[in-house]
Amino acid sequence: MEEQLGLTALFNQYLAGVGNSLLNLVHLTAKDPQHPWENWIVMELLVVALLMIVAAVLRSSLSVENPGKLQHVFEMIRDFLKTSAEEAGVHHADHYLPYFGTLFIFILSMNLIGMVPAFESPTQSPWVPAGLAIVTFFYYNIKGFQANGVGYLKHFMGPVLWLAPLMVVIELMSHFIRPLSLTVRLFGNMFAGEQITNVFLTMPVPVWAAPLSKLVGVLISLGLHVFVALIQAYVFTLLTIIYVAAATEHGHEEELGH
Repeated sequence: MEEQLGLTALFNQYLAGVGNSLLNLVHLTAKDPQHPWENWIVMELLVVALLMIVAAVLRSSLSVENPGKLQHVFEMIRDFLKTSAEEAGVHHADHYLPYFGTLFIFILSMNLIGMVPAFESPTQSPWVPAGLAIVTFFYYNIKGFQANGVGYLKHFMGPVLWLAPLMVVIELMSHFIRPLSLTVRLFGNMFAGEQITNVFLTMPVPVWAAPLSKLVGVLISLGLHVFVALIQAYVFTLLTIIYVAAATEHGHEEELGH
């Protein structure tokens, strides 16, 4: 069993019954019923709780005339994602921004929480990226059907009718590989980033240079962690934007034609 974080140990000490009950609801059983909570679950719940608090604080201070710094940050994120969506070919991008924004902020927060001592990034566990990838898979396909109706299935047939049998197989494989690709990309990069950080912090150095090298190592590792966290959150969101753009484009083209 992986080494428990302090917060995970508290969950297992006081909420083991709750954890086992939740697992039973989905017909799962913990490997160790006395320790049903794992680090990635607890960290993910912590991120959700913190984001709910931030959202409550932001909502109470929203202002058109005098927006605060926190409101400015979220407005910048919204504008950036809207621009990215429009450049990717998403029509009526505002309709999809709630999902894009939630996805980006949620992944970024999970990536960054690993910088806090005694915490770790839940995206280092493959289960978290896999869950996000599966939700994204259903999201863009549902939006595709909403935009195109049954005509969405034409996406899988290719441009030439006589190639349709082959194209359907290729397109289905391509679509079902997407969740795996999203999972491996986010998990692999966050896990590798954490290992690189550990290398910087444990690298042997001469005694006389230890204090300075330790400081430099910490600064480099923190900067690298922030960079990887931002890039991976954006890449995951950008790929989602591209999938939505491809799934919904025909429906909007038909609307314009009418």
